[in-house]
Amino acid sequence: MSDTKSTSTVRRHWSDPRLWLGFAITAGALVFAFRGVDFSVLAAEMARVNLAWLLIPSVFGYLICTWSRALRWRHLLRAFGEIETGSLFRATAVGYMANNLFPFRLGEVARSWFLARETGTSGAAIFGSVIVERVIDAVVVLGLAAFVLGTRGAQAGGPDVRQAIIALSIVASVPALGVVALRQAPDFFIGLVRWGLGWAPRGPVDRICELLDQIAQGLRGIRNGRDFFWVMFHTLTFWLGLNIIPYYAAIRAFDIDLGGLMAELHACLTLMVWIGAAVALPSAPGFAGTYHAACRAALVPLGVSEEVALALGTLSHALFWASLTLLGLAVLRSHGTGLNEALAGAEGGDESPPAGSAPE
Repeated sequence: MSDTKSTSTVRRHWSDPRLWLGFAITAGALVFAFRGVDFSVLAAEMARVNLAWLLIPSVFGYLICTWSRALRWRHLLRAFGEIETGSLFRATAVGYMANNLFPFRLGEVARSWFLARETGTSGAAIFGSVIVERVIDAVVVLGLAAFVLGTRGAQAGGPDVRQAIIALSIVASVPALGVVALRQAPDFFIGLVRWGLGWAPRGPVDRICELLDQIAQGLRGIRNGRDFFWVMFHTLTFWLGLNIIPYYAAIRAFDIDLGGLMAELHACLTLMVWIGAAVALPSAPGFAGTYHAACRAALVPLGVSEEVALALGTLSHALFWASLTLLGLAVLRSHGTGLNEALAGAEGGDESPPAGSAPE
């Protein structure tokens, strides 16, 4: 029965046009990333990398970033009970693994399913908090993009740059204001959205309103100013500190001379913005192609050669993929859970057990 269900799931995936769109975008990104690259030079650059500089800080960075996200998630879920950080860390690791292995960005659903199964917490509340996280992160990435455009490495002070900064600021303010409105008056805001979309087909409008309701449930986890402070503290710590570690390690491992520490940190922020935007696109599982294209787009304008940028992107992506995938697989193994079960749970094919029945 399980094998039949798994086979049916695989067939459904391969017939889904979204999967083929993701593969097409991945293929296009790979063509963009590697066009005009001298592969003998690329291989030589990869061979000369300082593996100790690349490996040790990067793996540490991925582990501490996962822990930092778990700490932030805890404050988003406080209204639904005190959940130990270890459970949140394990669920976050499963989510990263699922995004690297499963199509359709199922990692966010997978970690919600895993945490609900382990703790007995409401799956809807958990998923709502995950959506809130994504909104917060999107606002931060847009803010960082505006900063990168307005500082060293962007075209100096031209009207196109100023217009781009203004546009990014406006775009970032929309989800931020929406979050505030959903937190303060969810029923009124959702009703207003439904009224404003009264001209649209009922099905899509219902799905939009259902999504907004899930976000509102997630926002209920922020009970007071203290929780809000810690959510923002961990967000800024992650994006302006911990997430820089693997990028900085890669720059140092390739001995890229950008003109000093501040220029290197700016390059790390630029990489974060480009990679953050690239992995948000539909793509094959694991973000291959889009990740590489982002590294090229970020580093070449800073004076880095195409071969060095692609060598950095190739090894950094491989390390990112292997570290987080192996961590998630280790969590699943420690809980006696297989990949097929995790995939079924992420797709809604597995019911979360009641509180108290989570696996040891």
